[in-house]
Amino acid sequence: MALTPTKPAGDKHAGTSEAFLREVNDAVRSSDLQNFWKRYGRWLLGLLILGLAAFGGWIFYQNQQQKAADAVSEDYVKAMDDLNAGKEAQARVTLTALTKAKQPGYRAVSALALANIEAGKSDKRAATAAFAKIAKDASLPQPFRDLALMRQTMLEFDSLKPQTVVDRLKPLAVPGNPWFGTAGEMTALSYLKMGKDNLAGPIFAKIAQQEDLPPNLRSRAGQMAGALGIDAVQQNDTKKRSESDRNAQSKGEN
Repeated sequence: MALTPTKPAGDKHAGTSEAFLREVNDAVRSSDLQNFWKRYGRWLLGLLILGLAAFGGWIFYQNQQQKAADAVSEDYVKAMDDLNAGKEAQARVTLTALTKAKQPGYRAVSALALANIEAGKSDKRAATAAFAKIAKDASLPQPFRDLALMRQTMLEFDSLKPQTVVDRLKPLAVPGNPWFGTAGEMTALSYLKMGKDNLAGPIFAKIAQQEDLPPNLRSRAGQMAGALGIDAVQQNDTKKRSESDRNAQSKGEN
């Protein structure tokens, strides 16, 4: 008969030892966890509370900022409605308050609106001063400052020295700048006043060649360029043919 194998006596002892070690290990882990919680539990709980408070404060701050922006927007729209309705005095009060708003964009458009009111009254001195102040305010976005500089220069153009106009508009009177058309035209006219036809002509020609500018401005510039001996249309056609040839050559090489 086959005998059923029996476990060695040593195996029973080994199983008991393993169970004992597991119990000891679990006890040690439990003890370590208790000791850790006793030492750091309050700090961790405090950090958790601070984190939740900070997150809640951030959400509250964002909501307050949005409410403030909405209120400013509503005030500006109301001011514009008052202006359109002929309620200039009320609009001035609102716009003046908005020039102190936290949002730089609303500060700028409100200040520009007030300056335009002065310009509409033919108060050139007050309007010029208002636009100059906006143009020099480094806290305002650059596009608004450029607009103010353009409006200031247009109001002062007849009384300014030609070189002053050229120096003031130099950053704007370059192709690719949004104000190139008007700034370039005033710059070219200033060169004409100084007798520098050789500098005025090319600027008029470049204005005439800019397809994204108003047609009447391009037409006027083209006529001025022609009067100065520059055929802007021919230059533009030559430029387009050169670009076409370069593109064709580039495609051929590829």
